[in-house]
Amino acid sequence: MADNQRQTELASYIGKLLRDSFGKGPESIFVTIEKSVVTIYLRNFMSPMEKALLDQDQVGIFQKTRDSLMKTLIPEIKAYIKIVTGMEMSEFYYDWGLHNRSGIFIGIGADLDTENLWLSESYEGKEQVHQEIMRLSKQVEKAPAEIYSHRLNPRTLLLFRNDILVNIEKELIRQGYAEILRITKRTLEKTYLHNNNHFESILDTSVIDIFVDWDFDKNKSAIVFITKPPT
Repeated sequence: MADNQRQTELASYIGKLLRDSFGKGPESIFVTIEKSVVTIYLRNFMSPMEKALLDQDQVGIFQKTRDSLMKTLIPEIKAYIKIVTGMEMSEFYYDWGLHNRSGIFIGIGADLDTENLWLSESYEGKEQVHQEIMRLSKQVEKAPAEIYSHRLNPRTLLLFRNDILVNIEKELIRQGYAEILRITKRTLEKTYLHNNNHFESILDTSVIDIFVDWDFDKNKSAIVFITKPPT
């Protein structure tokens, strides 16, 4: 099956799954399959009930509701990705851009060789992006042991940070506060990321969305920049 056909099949499935689960699906879905990575970018995705929650400043309830639903949907999404692509997903990340009514799903194949495929990969501004991510990480938590990144396509930049958790966060996770920690970290880190004006100058384009999520078991974090399409 060609990549375009696989991307179309995944987009169609995700759209129906989200409509059935949330009562309203995204206006558009962009799927990228590249080097054992699958990204699914959602645009204009928000139900009337969710909009009402945000209008009443109930962001916490909004986040918890979506997180609860995603726990049931992730196994289905991973299973369908395997059917369409043949890839077994060993990691899965997601996040929402509330200001843009957007969202991202990131599936990482079990056979992804980050050292050979990503650490040696180069793109314009890579070193400066890593330096800026390192600087921001130090401000909000600690410097990661490693950062690696890859431009999946002209508008999607995916980064990973390894060994990002501090000891108090590890203890909160051990005591069962992972959900609260995730929501807190998401709010804090995205405030720093969105208020940073260096990324656009480094990448020489407008940044439309920034997403961030964590795999606490693996002590890893994923960051996605969605940039303006090239003209």
